[in-house]
Amino acid sequence: MPQSQIGLVGLAVMGENLVLNMESKGFSVSVFNRTTSKVTKFVEGRAKGKKITGTLTPEEFVQSLEKPRKIIILVKAGAAVDAVIDQMVPLLDKGDILIDGGNSHFPDTIRRTKALTEKGILFIGTGVSGGEEGALLGPAIMPGGNPDAWPHVKEILQATAGKAPDGSPCCEWLGSDGAGHFVKMTHNGIEYGDMQLICEAYNLMEKGLGMSAREMHEVFKKWNEGVLDSYLIEISRDILAKADEETGKPMVDVILDTAGQKGTGKWTSQAGLDMGTPIPQIAEAVFARCLSAIKEERVAASKELAGPEAKFEGDREKFLADLHDAMYASKICSYAQGYQLMRAAAEEYGWDLNYGTIALMWRAGCIIRARFLDNIKEAFDNKPDLANLLLDPYFKDIVTKAQGAWRNVVKTAVDLGLPVPAMSTALTYYDSYRAARLPANLLQAQRDYFGAHTYERTDKPRGEFFHTNWTGRGGTTAASEYTV
Repeated sequence: MPQSQIGLVGLAVMGENLVLNMESKGFSVSVFNRTTSKVTKFVEGRAKGKKITGTLTPEEFVQSLEKPRKIIILVKAGAAVDAVIDQMVPLLDKGDILIDGGNSHFPDTIRRTKALTEKGILFIGTGVSGGEEGALLGPAIMPGGNPDAWPHVKEILQATAGKAPDGSPCCEWLGSDGAGHFVKMTHNGIEYGDMQLICEAYNLMEKGLGMSAREMHEVFKKWNEGVLDSYLIEISRDILAKADEETGKPMVDVILDTAGQKGTGKWTSQAGLDMGTPIPQIAEAVFARCLSAIKEERVAASKELAGPEAKFEGDREKFLADLHDAMYASKICSYAQGYQLMRAAAEEYGWDLNYGTIALMWRAGCIIRARFLDNIKEAFDNKPDLANLLLDPYFKDIVTKAQGAWRNVVKTAVDLGLPVPAMSTALTYYDSYRAARLPANLLQAQRDYFGAHTYERTDKPRGEFFHTNWTGRGGTTAASEYTV
């Protein structure tokens, strides 16, 4: 029997669809799953008649692959990935390649790359974005790890990936050890922010303007034809047009308002804290989901806590136009924060990230696919060391022009008592980033007062630290650390 060109472990939704995708591009694939009945069901069902070989033991699976063996692991992040690696490694030869295609936390990928390199196994940690449909038709694929592995898998992964409008594959090598999974994690953090912004716009339209699901569908339809064109706006448009078969009500109205999460938004927020990089919009989107989860508490609180009873009495069409601009400006801030986080990580871990390439990879297949990613690519092509997207002439002009609308939307939301944590945080981030002087001077004085943490002076060179004996009882000894 001829050997397969690549193998995949883990026949859940993503795994099945990725296998069918690779086979449709001309590659032969072997599959294995811990629950072997899934293998049998797959090869006798969706995979029947295709160049897909089902195997029922790890040994049979490994023997069915041509050398150097290339194995994609698509199982739950964490211990399950390590379990599959431990199962496969004794059966592999030096130079074989393991590819973790799940949502693994990037420190795990750094650890696995190092450990497997020492055993002669080439390891790749790659983010795969696009959901079920993306996996089948062409996802965004973000590989990093041992660079020696890339030449062996480049053809398969780029053929399997989604294609941007210009035909280029949404897959390119990102860097060593955890680079690929870090970029995917950041993608997911931006995704959290985008989804929260859309939900805030929906809430303002529904509760603030009293719009029906059908009316909101028309607004999202219009938005998706302009600069806000994106996968998430597109599916929101479609969701708002869907009716529940049981009740006839809009489907969105019968879904309970408690959101779930798998952890990647939390990891992104934690990375921002660890690296001292401000990504408040992403963190607020995570906290918004946490708040949604305490449904019973919120229902009880709604009967006890008062808020504004104001009703919107302005020009509805004007407000919708303002909301559009506020959405776009806030979206730009979200991506600006994500790119600043990647820049900090590149410095921290020694990754040579190409930010224009990352934008290109996100133009198709993935959840945050959006028209304006072309503009992000151009921004970094024009200035690879761009400090912040807000400083690019194109984006600076948009945000400057949107300010009036943006501030009006946030003020209106406050007056109506409707929460807009992502949109208002985006505006606060913008106002903070453009501030030549922030009140951190008082904060640093407070830290020096109670903890002798020292401070720098406006009339002295940066890097010189001072301490004041604020009470007359403290003496001259200062703490050795300036930052915490």
